[in-house]
Amino acid sequence: MAEVIERGDLYFLYRPKVRPAGEQTTVHGGDEVQRLFMVMHPEGRRLFRLTVLGRKHLPEIGGRERLWGFVDRVAQRAEALREEFREERYTTKTRGTRMRPAARAAGEGSYSLVRHDGHIHFAYVLELPKEPGEVQRAFNIEPEGSYIISVKNPQQGAPRGAGLPEQEKATLPQAQQRRFRGRRFIDPDPPVLLDHTGAEFILVGAEEHPEQELEVDLQAEDENEASAEIFRDLRLHRSDVPLEPLFTGEWR
Repeated sequence: MAEVIERGDLYFLYRPKVRPAGEQTTVHGGDEVQRLFMVMHPEGRRLFRLTVLGRKHLPEIGGRERLWGFVDRVAQRAEALREEFREERYTTKTRGTRMRPAARAAGEGSYSLVRHDGHIHFAYVLELPKEPGEVQRAFNIEPEGSYIISVKNPQQGAPRGAGLPEQEKATLPQAQQRRFRGRRFIDPDPPVLLDHTGAEFILVGAEEHPEQELEVDLQAEDENEASAEIFRDLRLHRSDVPLEPLFTGEWR
């Protein structure tokens, strides 16, 4: 039997690569993207998990691809995440004034963490855009999907060049650290294991149709341009965010 242990709102955003100030900020493909963010807002909690997907896409489901990610920031208020999403200009000695373009919204939906068959599944359903476009295809954001999720032990090492530097890894409360019992990975059960900046996780593609295969209701809502929650929930201003990636799946 499947058991939902957490559900909430889910948002995907991407940030274009840094470029010279004054240069056109339009993105034409995934190779011009610096970071892909995934924001989880658990239901009933004043908490936002800003996560980064390491290879800038979700895993392929059919091939059971494994991809790494990490929690970049945990905040009680969405305003605390603004610096990650807004445009920033800065000056360097060798390259002049540089610009980090504002993030673009690439998807809105709902997610559930589901205990099933000895694993925890991260399952989601996309509400916007109604039909995934070239943006969502570049990031492997399907209309719905399920991934087995595991949390990495921050006290265990990683291969050279893989994972976060030691100084950026999460420091867990003793009670949570003891759950690993020396193991390298465990299920995020309870989900508070993900409530720490620097927590690392692995996603493995599992199910293409989670509602049917896990027998859970992902509680998708019928959203449109007027009712999109991402602007209200993340305190984003429509005038500052290109709308095409979220509503039509076109690059901007």
